[in-house]
Amino acid sequence: MSAESLAAFPGRVWERVLGKVKRAVVFMDDPCSESLHWSAGGAAALLEAGARNVKRFSSFESGAEDEPKAVFVVSTLLKGRTADVIKDIVSLSRFQYCVVFTAVPHYLHLSSGSGSTGGSGSGGGAESEGCPLFERFEEKLCEWMGDMNYTAEVTHAPLVFARLSPQLVLAPAFADLFPLLERDLEAVNEKRPEKRRFLSVADVDAAALPAPLQVQMKAFASALDALLEFSNTREESFAVGPMSRLLAAELAGHPQAKNRRKTAQNKASVVFIDRTLDLTGVGSVNIPLKHHLLNIPLLHRSATARLLWEMMLVAKQKEAVMEVRRQLVEAASKENLPIKMSMGRVTAEQLSSYVQLFRGSWEAVENHCGVLQLGLATAHTLRHPALARWDACLGFERLLLQALGNSGLPDVLRQLLPLIKSSSSGTVVDSGSGDLSVDELLVLLVYVYSLAQETKSGFQDEEQVEKVEGELIGALTLLLNRQTTLSPLLQDITGVSSPEELTTERAHTALERVFETLRGLGRARDHLKQLRSVYSSGDGVHQATYRPFLKQVLEEIFNPNRPECPDIEHTSGGLTDLLKTGFSMFMKVNRPHPSDHPLLILVLVGGVTPSELRLIRDVVSSHKVGTQVLVVSTRLLRPNDVPHLLFNTNRLSPDVGV
Repeated sequence: MSAESLAAFPGRVWERVLGKVKRAVVFMDDPCSESLHWSAGGAAALLEAGARNVKRFSSFESGAEDEPKAVFVVSTLLKGRTADVIKDIVSLSRFQYCVVFTAVPHYLHLSSGSGSTGGSGSGGGAESEGCPLFERFEEKLCEWMGDMNYTAEVTHAPLVFARLSPQLVLAPAFADLFPLLERDLEAVNEKRPEKRRFLSVADVDAAALPAPLQVQMKAFASALDALLEFSNTREESFAVGPMSRLLAAELAGHPQAKNRRKTAQNKASVVFIDRTLDLTGVGSVNIPLKHHLLNIPLLHRSATARLLWEMMLVAKQKEAVMEVRRQLVEAASKENLPIKMSMGRVTAEQLSSYVQLFRGSWEAVENHCGVLQLGLATAHTLRHPALARWDACLGFERLLLQALGNSGLPDVLRQLLPLIKSSSSGTVVDSGSGDLSVDELLVLLVYVYSLAQETKSGFQDEEQVEKVEGELIGALTLLLNRQTTLSPLLQDITGVSSPEELTTERAHTALERVFETLRGLGRARDHLKQLRSVYSSGDGVHQATYRPFLKQVLEEIFNPNRPECPDIEHTSGGLTDLLKTGFSMFMKVNRPHPSDHPLLILVLVGGVTPSELRLIRDVVSSHKVGTQVLVVSTRLLRPNDVPHLLFNTNRLSPDVGV
């Protein structure tokens, strides 16, 4: 089973939905829409399969008078808000036949009802004993349609993955699943006796987490199990980080996994990795070019466009824009359009002029629509007004990197003060930078704190660190109070929607919470034994460099000497593995190693960046191993996603539809 054939799984799951949509109006939530877009051809595939209409999953939508059939596709539990929306839509329509697909398996509907999800195996027999909750929901659907003789069907389908390339699968339904930080401990410990309180995130067990988070984690493990079931694969799981350890344990104890492992003919290593262990590389180095690519439809229609998109996803910016230009020239030449080939630097004007050549020739546009869209997206990005500021951020990150080894954390943080004050006063520190937004300043702070322990003193000089943090909070509070509009991130962080509602006290309190989270991020690698540093200090000859955590993990995995890395923990899948571990204390037993199998599945909890996808490709290529690598990630990260995930997302109570 190759990585590419495994990545075909999302498309196969959608075949079940496509088989049900004939003459139906389809209502779909955003995560499922994204999965459909990348994996099965988007709304066009539904219409080609016979659907009459495709609408958003919203209480403000309904079917027309002449639409008697509806298909609902949701990524959440059929409870609470999700059930209310379905009821609203059905009640406002004249349906006689309703089909509901939920990405959450029946056993989780059962176990989530009591407020606690129990152990890993709870509800395991639910599927074999029938699906009483699904059957009850079918009855409700008939009630809402107004006739118990009408037809209703409710079923589970793991519609959670989106295939972005043969080596990359995203899980849009779990885009906000993110490893816990120190700040979350307070809420976890709140109802626990003092003697049983957790001292660090690494100590937390799944049973102590709030029910919505348990449901989300079990649903993610269930989706991974379905992926392995599809490929007839038995996995050996490993974990790097506290949240990864919990998710690996969920997969190991999944109710349906035991039978799969008995009969599976293929083998793979699954390595879970926490994103919070390294957020250094998520900053400005990931330029906005990749961001527009996620919004481009119709790529499935053109093999050339898809190959170009996959190349752009992992290539360096210069290589990517040159390839876009080359493809546009080639497309114009095929259509005998009067194109003049330009050498040298690629500009937005140049790309736009090439695309304009296709105007008036609908056949040429149809033949090359995917490449043309990529050309326009690239031109739009190169014109983006924030590009100069991103370059300024990148330059500042490089300066900070060189200063780290010889400076204490307070000194490094102080270097941010002039930037914040200049943004507040409108004074330009650097002729190329302009004013940095609060969102961009938060990205820089994440960069600094993810490297905090790499500084000369780390958090040892606590009094000085707190003093400088106080100055930063004061400067940022002043900047916040001078905003004329609030970005979505700032609205979520402060809890208000307009600057008029934002008091100085509220802004100050919100920023104190932000810095509390940042301090936890700075200590995220403290529990590790070997892979504690992502920084290599410079000397008189070489500059200081960033050593990506993911690269270090891969180097350990593909090291021909197969060293045992204490930070890459093997997750026992049963009694046999426990016995192996026990015997190894007395005799030489070959412990499982991530490089044992021809397929390596990297599960990145919290997101992956385009530059990391290139890094994975390069490491595998340099080691000349025969292993294929499939990346499964909760999202494709942009710099602005990180402040959202750190400061805005309610990690302990995710939205699971209840």
